[in-house]
Amino acid sequence: MDSLTTPTRTAAAAPDLDPDHIERIAHVGSWTLDPATGAASWSTEMYRIFGLDPAGPAIALADIPRLFTQASVDLVSAAVERAVADGTPWDLELEIVRSNGQRGWVVSSGLAARAADGPVVRIQGTMLDVTHHRRLEAELRQSQRLEAVGQLAGGIAHDFNNILTAISGYAELVSADLGPHHPSAPDVAQISSAAGRAADLVAQLLAFSRRQVLQPRVLDPTDVIEDVLPLLRRLLGEDIELSAQVQPGIGRILVDPSQFGQVIMNLAVNARDAMPRGGTLTIEAMNVVLDATYADLHLDATPGEHVMIAVSDTGSGMDPETRSRAFEPFFTTKGPDRGTGMGLATVVGIVKQSGGSIYLYSEVGRGTTFKLYFPRTSAEATATEDPAAGPATSTGTESILLVEDDAAVRGFARRVLEEAGFTVAEAADGPEALARAADMDRLDLLLTDAVLPGLHGAQIAERLVAARPGLRVLFASGFTENSVIQHGVVSPGIHFLPKPYRADDLLRSVRTILDAGS
Repeated sequence: MDSLTTPTRTAAAAPDLDPDHIERIAHVGSWTLDPATGAASWSTEMYRIFGLDPAGPAIALADIPRLFTQASVDLVSAAVERAVADGTPWDLELEIVRSNGQRGWVVSSGLAARAADGPVVRIQGTMLDVTHHRRLEAELRQSQRLEAVGQLAGGIAHDFNNILTAISGYAELVSADLGPHHPSAPDVAQISSAAGRAADLVAQLLAFSRRQVLQPRVLDPTDVIEDVLPLLRRLLGEDIELSAQVQPGIGRILVDPSQFGQVIMNLAVNARDAMPRGGTLTIEAMNVVLDATYADLHLDATPGEHVMIAVSDTGSGMDPETRSRAFEPFFTTKGPDRGTGMGLATVVGIVKQSGGSIYLYSEVGRGTTFKLYFPRTSAEATATEDPAAGPATSTGTESILLVEDDAAVRGFARRVLEEAGFTVAEAADGPEALARAADMDRLDLLLTDAVLPGLHGAQIAERLVAARPGLRVLFASGFTENSVIQHGVVSPGIHFLPKPYRADDLLRSVRTILDAGS
């Protein structure tokens, strides 16, 4: 008899104690191997870990290596040799290959049991399925890495958007002065175009980093999907079939309508590029309930009632490496002339900043599905304002106090407003703004940057509104971390002009606020 002994029981086991059931709860399987005969014995949970039928044929020793990657086979072989030679136990993390071809990870612990006279009589051990933990760790590392990029993007946004406001603004003014027939007009147009592309890129970085400014509304997703379908049909072309399947009575969600539409458009563009020879693009929307188990298995998911939006294609699909990097900014499998690699990064940023989560399912040759989950809300849908809509005229005679610490932006804004007929007083910071306001007999609008040295825009507004009840206030900023914007969402009742802005954007916003009287 070998030297192993069975521990003495001190209490009777519960009558319903089932070792297989306990192993299943813990995701731990146990095994033994007889080195003399090569016979292997597995617990039921071992079969489940490898995706095998516990009621099927017993596992043969010769079949075991195919259930691991070659690197893991080499590790186990070396560990078994050491255990047989000197009794060293092992504790290894191994990559397995399940019966359906999917990869997983286990922690394998084992030792060699010897008889009293020395020879090894059996090798035994356990396997703990850590696939879920490995996946969550990978998601966490990816999230941390992307968060670092997001912090960098948010940090440069304020200064960069000021620079872009000045570049695009003065280019617009020069273009108007020169006229369309001036020899330098095409050069100025190129400057404006380049500034516009840079602004788009900054906006995408801010969307990815969840630091863009959102103006959410309660809406029915059906309305947005119906609005984008005509655009998608033109975008996709005749060789791609477009199908929309929206569940009747679908719930409402709280999102920025324009950004929600951008998410669908970006996913559709991605799908189109994956189907160069045609195929089918399907958009689905339905009510779902995510339970606690689902939330435990997905890092960003929250349990509860959601609206699920799925965008699926029948294209080329993605391999595991591409799937793991799909949401990284600037990662792309396309040529250098076919995009920046920010499309999916923008999508994930918008979805997460809206309180949702997104998951990718894809296989090579079998297409791709993106599933987006947005929390449902019981609030009533609100009317969506057209951001392009504005007053018929953007001129005026009112008095405006312009507070902006960037001299170039301040000069641009003042020129635009004065040429439109407004009377403008300017200040570079809070104390100067309060002093200038005290000297003004008439003050109809405070136009202030939200982020200023010393007193911030909100503090200036609070003091001036207290002294002049009814004063209108318009905040401008290219930065989301300030008192009028919380987590990238404009506070209720706040009028906000995002940077970079153009002359028309500025005048339209000013005129709209003055005409509204609040």
